[in-house]
Amino acid sequence: MRFVPLAVAAALALTACTAGKEAGPSLGAQPKPSGSASQALPAATLELWHGFSTDAEVKAFEEAIAGFNKKFPQITVKATKGIQDDQITQAVRGGNAPDVAASFTTDNVAQWCKSGSFQDLTPVIEQDGIDMSVLPAVARSYTAFGGKQCTLPLLADAYGLYYNKALMKGNEPPKTLTELAELAKKLTVRDAKGEIKVAGFIPSVQYYENSPSHLAPMVGAKWYNDDGTSAIGSDPAWKQLLQWQKELVDWYGYDKLEKFRKSLGDEWSAEHPFHQGKVAMVLDGEWRNAMIANEAEGLDYGTAPLPVADDKPDLYGSGFTAGTVIGVPKGAKHPQHAWELIKHLTMDTGSLVTLSNALRNVPTTKASMESPDLTKDDKFTTFLEIFAHPKTSTVPASVNSVFNQEALATFVAKWEKGSVPDLDTGLKGVDKQINDKLKLSGG
Repeated sequence: MRFVPLAVAAALALTACTAGKEAGPSLGAQPKPSGSASQALPAATLELWHGFSTDAEVKAFEEAIAGFNKKFPQITVKATKGIQDDQITQAVRGGNAPDVAASFTTDNVAQWCKSGSFQDLTPVIEQDGIDMSVLPAVARSYTAFGGKQCTLPLLADAYGLYYNKALMKGNEPPKTLTELAELAKKLTVRDAKGEIKVAGFIPSVQYYENSPSHLAPMVGAKWYNDDGTSAIGSDPAWKQLLQWQKELVDWYGYDKLEKFRKSLGDEWSAEHPFHQGKVAMVLDGEWRNAMIANEAEGLDYGTAPLPVADDKPDLYGSGFTAGTVIGVPKGAKHPQHAWELIKHLTMDTGSLVTLSNALRNVPTTKASMESPDLTKDDKFTTFLEIFAHPKTSTVPASVNSVFNQEALATFVAKWEKGSVPDLDTGLKGVDKQINDKLKLSGG
């Protein structure tokens, strides 16, 4: 799975407010064809834009499309790789949209649904009798906004705990935040000067995948109130999380922790500190399994759900999820054909299994997760179970796009440094930033 930096995605989202000029028929405008769809749809060439770019990713996507071609031999799919959200949005605005577009991020779904940049799939979902319960509720939530199901999930990411078995020294993976903090301290190794040589767990939000969005499910923190305004300053779970985090940062010593963090290798290379035995436990996504297999083959490690608040044991087993979304942009020349392709890629078990086996992301339907053809072991199964857990959560769609996450992450970075005199006041200040931006975004 690929990721768009938050600052870039935020800038791109600003262009998503305008749906662009009308071009092409609307999805669901035509009556349902008689006979099977494969027989009724005329020949056409579909333009598909997606973000996959490596040879392995592109090959896997082509194999999934090949399955569609067997069902619809009269439809040719012309796929363009390496496409980002701003290119999709600009094409829609300019009246040059592709028939199908896939995005690695869910951050722009709200703007796309609200503006009509992506067409509402609800009419054809209902027309074809698709049971949306085949998808976990959380996947349905991050692909829709304002009552419009303008995208569907293609593959998903789930986040859990990776632990180095040698560094764990026989300890079981922690299940609560208290256990995580205690074990992190126990497993940390320092030199004679107190400098960190091996960290049990790095609590800083500036470390790789430790964003507030990924940490929030550990305490069940809410992002928004029912009216869409920020709940960060009023939900006590955020304060609970940040107080726990700050205590562990202070135990390490902020300056020493920062010195150690900045000395570590790149997250997307073989120099990753978990690969090298410099960190005993890390929060990461399911894709890390494939990276370890390719770059640290001999590493003896395990995976588990993230630890949770001591007073919320029912959260254990859940985590954070998001993923690739796919839909029909406004102005698609062949929307009915496009829908058949999307339906195949997102609902066909064989297609999803093909993609998951090649890309090592989580397939999104219950049937694909349970398929005997899905390549899985105990380490990967952890993430399948996290994704399917009823309490697994995401950042709900917002017309603010990534602004809300950036605002909170910036605040937490100041908090862990010791630059925030009052946590309650600071969190309410984050609320104000988010709510002020919401008004400007038309929320």
